[in-house]
Amino acid sequence: MDRRRVVITGMGAVTPVGNSVTQSWDAVRSGVCGIAPITRYDTAGRKVTLAAEVKDLDIEERIGKREAKRMDRFTQFAMVAAEECVATSGIVPTDENLARCGVLVSSGIGGLGTIETEHGRGLEKGFDRVSSYFIPMTISNMAAGHIAIAYGFRGMCGCVVTACAGGTNAVGDAFRHIRDGYAEVMLCGGAESSITTLGIGGFTSLRALSTASDPQRASIPFDAQRDGFVMGEGAGILLLEELEHARGRGATIYAEVVGYGATCDAHHITAPALDGAGGAAAMVEALADGDVAAGDVDYINAHGTSTPLNDLCETIAVKTAFGAHAHELMMSSTKSMTGHLLGAAGAIEAIFTSLALRDGFVPATINYREPDPACDLDVVPNVGRKAPLRYAMSNSLGFGGHNASLVLRKWEE
Repeated sequence: MDRRRVVITGMGAVTPVGNSVTQSWDAVRSGVCGIAPITRYDTAGRKVTLAAEVKDLDIEERIGKREAKRMDRFTQFAMVAAEECVATSGIVPTDENLARCGVLVSSGIGGLGTIETEHGRGLEKGFDRVSSYFIPMTISNMAAGHIAIAYGFRGMCGCVVTACAGGTNAVGDAFRHIRDGYAEVMLCGGAESSITTLGIGGFTSLRALSTASDPQRASIPFDAQRDGFVMGEGAGILLLEELEHARGRGATIYAEVVGYGATCDAHHITAPALDGAGGAAAMVEALADGDVAAGDVDYINAHGTSTPLNDLCETIAVKTAFGAHAHELMMSSTKSMTGHLLGAAGAIEAIFTSLALRDGFVPATINYREPDPACDLDVVPNVGRKAPLRYAMSNSLGFGGHNASLVLRKWEE
């Protein structure tokens, strides 16, 4: 069977730099940093005091007080982003064969905030008196479930849980599901909300987070002084659609998904393989899947977490996958602005990569000051730039050795 073409026709986002796709992309183009002191709990005496929180989002206004009470914060973000995504796509669910429409939404951790709250209630009042919504609020698949219920999508509905690679895996798996003939429409992406006392504490104990006190020097991918990532939160949802289906309803097309690669380091539960072999293999697989030559890729939205090992190993992986062309392409990390959204990161970054292609604009790696000789690629330091782009890649590399890469193409009739 011939492979079907898959395009992006809708996008929705809730991020630390904006509560819509337009707000978020405008901020990223302008180099706005979404990192600030944590407001969700008292950080007195804590090593980590900074995060990239969602700001000024009235959840109850967007999804209703009654519904909001039945959802953890990560699901609330997903529902807001899905609403925007469906609206921008122009799709009318009642006009669709809903059995051919599916949902794939990742979350790396799920309802951690609810777990903490209800555990406290159980200790105080007895565990038989925790909320009757405790389980359906905390399980990671519930964002996907709520989205499917809201729009009546009755095709495959799932949740990819591959840590920081989850959002990219969700988009890539949805792409293959459509390309291989199992659906016409997929809502896909990721959602996360782990800026909690336990969430930050756990990553602090792991020594994965930056302990910087200056927001401008906390998330600094590829900088020699990087000391860890900054936790972010939010959601990104994309509507993927079979090309002829999209054309048939006159949809606006943002970009085309052409290739996807997914591999595992099979090396360590948290650390990437030092030779970058797994990440390189995912990139090579994505290029081959899309029949794209390495030399045709103009831009990579890097995983770029700002941890010493990740940025080094990703640089090595890009050099392995792209050879001499690695020094000619541009590679930036938008996590310098948004922080790291874990299971939502890849989805948000797929959105940014699509818009970079559409607008011919490469976002910067902001707050970059001290070059690291080992990370010597063009990281687009501090100021974004206009550039003709035809192909771009988005990378995600997760705990457990999960690697995922997408190749997107600028939409041209």
